[in-house]
Amino acid sequence: MPSLAQVRTQPADLAAAEREARVQLAQFYHLVDYLGWTELIFNHISLRVPGPEHHYLVNPFGLHYSEITPDNLLKVDVTGHLVEPSDYPANPAGFALHGAIHETRADVACVAHTHTNPVSAIAMKVGGFDHDNFYGAQLFGRVGYHDFEGITLYPDERSRMIASLGDKHVLVLRNHGVAVCERDVPTTFMLLWTVQRAAEIQCQAGMIPGPDIALADMIRQRCSDAAASLIEKASFADLVYGAMVRKMQRERGIPWEKA
Repeated sequence: MPSLAQVRTQPADLAAAEREARVQLAQFYHLVDYLGWTELIFNHISLRVPGPEHHYLVNPFGLHYSEITPDNLLKVDVTGHLVEPSDYPANPAGFALHGAIHETRADVACVAHTHTNPVSAIAMKVGGFDHDNFYGAQLFGRVGYHDFEGITLYPDERSRMIASLGDKHVLVLRNHGVAVCERDVPTTFMLLWTVQRAAEIQCQAGMIPGPDIALADMIRQRCSDAAASLIEKASFADLVYGAMVRKMQRERGIPWEKA
């Protein structure tokens, strides 16, 4: 099956690809809720719609992640304006970040933003991620940092966030949270999970007396390269995503959540 990040040219193919995108993105929202990473009705996960336009799907403002379905996802342009009618409003706080990434990073189709306790704690630290645990090492060379400018509402911050992200796939929003972006939904989920685990372990290690064992940059780079290669060549992200969706579907029994 072609990746959702690949553009299809026939209208029928585009319609089928958009439906597939809607199902996968709704699954992603439910997985974030299932794993306890939600923040009331706030935060966003977005996915580029297959096709030539820079349109993307995002959650309606006011719904909990558990209420997201393929059909109630909003389709917006990079400025956050609806391109199809909806009974729901959008949250403008998501557009500065998500719209900017979708507009400028052709290699990225999906963007996820969270404020979990461990991630937000790491975002508070001057050093950020230390890359010395198993998961943190996999992020070596893949993390950008953006200084806090307040709630991300203002269009003029877009260019500075994109500059902070550069060609990387993880953006630590200092004093705030994290955004991760990748080529499709499964890869973005896998990266977000890796970031979460890295943050959890770093926070736990910080509570234990005594120094941590620091890894050499050569080892960190080897881990980062190996993680990227395995996900790319062995489709680890697809396998992980499918397994997690099936587990969630067994427990919740939501028909469209079939992997």
